[in-house]
Amino acid sequence: MKSPSLPKLNFSFQKIKSPSLPKFDFKRFIDSFRNLNPNDPGAWPEAPRITLLIVLFIGILTAGWALDWRKGIEALDRSKEQEVNLKREFTEKKSRSINLDLYKQQLSEIDRAFGVLLKQLPSRSEVESLLIEINQSGMGRGLQFELFKPNPEIVRDFYAELPISIRLTGNYHDFGAFASDISKLSRIVTLANISIAAPAQARDGSLIMNATTRTFRYLDEEELAAQRRAQANQRGRR
Repeated sequence: MKSPSLPKLNFSFQKIKSPSLPKFDFKRFIDSFRNLNPNDPGAWPEAPRITLLIVLFIGILTAGWALDWRKGIEALDRSKEQEVNLKREFTEKKSRSINLDLYKQQLSEIDRAFGVLLKQLPSRSEVESLLIEINQSGMGRGLQFELFKPNPEIVRDFYAELPISIRLTGNYHDFGAFASDISKLSRIVTLANISIAAPAQARDGSLIMNATTRTFRYLDEEELAAQRRAQANQRGRR
């Protein structure tokens, strides 16, 4: 039995031509601009009219940018920058307001600590007794004062510094004990510019210590007022 035969299919392909674009006649385009009547643009050929519309459109855009749009864009940029700054400022103030109670607590602790330190500064009337305590601290350790000279006060913002030049004779361990006693006084006293040397004719091993003892006292209300007046007068002279 023979199988049925399939019909033969013939395919033919034809090349499809793309539509050709019209060629641009540059000479004709240039010639269209000749002998134009500026008083009757409606009678111009198509090419000059389209060119004129394009030039007018570009001119309007350029004039609008130069006269108004640029300023508007610059104002918009400034507004955006101001918005960013205001948002940052708002965030900072919000953070401060949230931590306001914590700041108040820290300020209260600072005030208490400042009060404790302020109590360690003697008043003007207590300086003399403090100097006596320093002298007794050295004599209690068997040291001999060869020099105990208070120097002029150095006035600071709210306190005054009183440097005292001292020269002591004794042994090294007594000097150390004297420095320890000074640090344990109820008032703030410091030792600076310390130099220890052996005298040329010493035979018992004694040493000489030169140092500057500094103590501090707080300024009373009268002194603070005088200091503020002096600062105000100084600013007024500038």
